[in-house]
This record gives sequence, structure tokens and C-alpha cells, in this order.
Amino acid sequence: MAILYHHPLCPHSRFVRLVMGEYGLDADLVEEKVWERREPFLHLNPAGTTPVLVEASIPSVPGADVIAEYLDETRGLALGDRRLLPEAPRDRVESRRLTSWFNQKFFDEVSSHLVMEKVYKRFMPTNLGGGAPEMAAIRAARSNIRYHLKYVGYLIRQRNWLAGDRLSYADLAAAAHLSVVDFLGDVPWDEDETAKSWYARVKSRPSFRPLLADGMPGMQPSLTYANLDF
Repeated sequence: MAILYHHPLCPHSRFVRLVMGEYGLDADLVEEKVWERREPFLHLNPAGTTPVLVEASIPSVPGADVIAEYLDETRGLALGDRRLLPEAPRDRVESRRLTSWFNQKFFDEVSSHLVMEKVYKRFMPTNLGGGAPEMAAIRAARSNIRYHLKYVGYLIRQRNWLAGDRLSYADLAAAAHLSVVDFLGDVPWDEDETAKSWYARVKSRPSFRPLLADGMPGMQPSLTYANLDF
């Protein structure tokens, strides 16, 4: 059995969980509080970030993008039309481009701020940076998410899925980051019905169910978070 070191509200961890769910792969989930910088975890990933995948007979696989590439290389070819990276080079480029957009740009501008300020700081000791949230960072993230949501809507008005005709890593990366923001109640869904409809499609997939059951001590998800008809 594989082991996935993750945090329930880490969007990169959620992306990998969705990928594994789509591929029908199981893993033991081990929650990692990255701010503790545990030495055994740092041996697995010196960067000290989640997620990290551990399988027998290979070195640890650190980071969402590296794990996604590893899973495609080791499982993708056998999955036929369920493969999450398209076969055509041009389509693979577009899927990778958009996956990077959400795992890097969206993360830097939106989800990293909201998770840090509204989640991690609640559980971090003061000497490690815990405490009251920085409202300026939260306001910036809430402002930035609007143009990202419009971009999702723009893409879906031209395509069946974000990167083309089929579900790909791009959809799962975008949905993973949006799911965290949705948990916190900070997605302005009423601003783009096309983006909302796309998210509802992804949210209704079986791979998404474990994410909708996630929770955090002392925190309640938004009222629409687990509602498939939101």
C-alpha cells in the first residue's frame, strides 16, 4: 500500500488525491503538519512541503507536479481514454500549462494566502508564525480569485473540459484549489455560472467524495461545500 503524506486543506495534496481517485489507486493518508518540520518528513522531502508519495522499492516522490508525472509514467499508458495526460504533444502541453497555472499562479495569488491565514495559523504555535490572520492577505486573495474564476469560465465556454475534450490534470488541479477556497466560503460562484457548472461536474465525480468528507477540528465548511447542487 502506498503512503501519501498530505494535509486535508493543502490544495496540492488534494490534487494528488483526485488523480489517485481517478486512477483507482489507494493510499494510506498520513496528515502532515508542515510547520512542525519533522525530521523524518524532511528526509522524505527536504523542501518540507506536502504532498509526498511513498511506494515500495522507489525513493519518495515529492510535490504535486512530480507525483502527477510519476503516476502518468507508471500507470497512464495502461489506462487508455482514462489517462489524465492526453497523448498528443500539443494537448499535453496545454494540460501541463493549465496544471501549472493553478498549482503555481492560483496558489501564489489565492489559495496559499487563504489556507495560511484562515487555517494553518489557527493550529501553528505563536513562535512558528501562528496567530491572528493578516486581513490584507485575505482581501488580496478574495480579489484575485475573481479573474481566475473568469478565466475558468472563458476556457469552458470554448471547450468541454479546461484543456480540451477530455478530463485532464488541468481540471483536477483547478478543482483542488477551488475546493479549498470553497471550503472556506470564499468563492464568488454567482459571478460566473459557466465556471460554477464546470466545478459541479468535477465535484460530482466519485474521486471527489473523500474530499467532501474532509474536516478540520473547530472549523465548519461553507454551507454549500458538500452540496452537489449548489
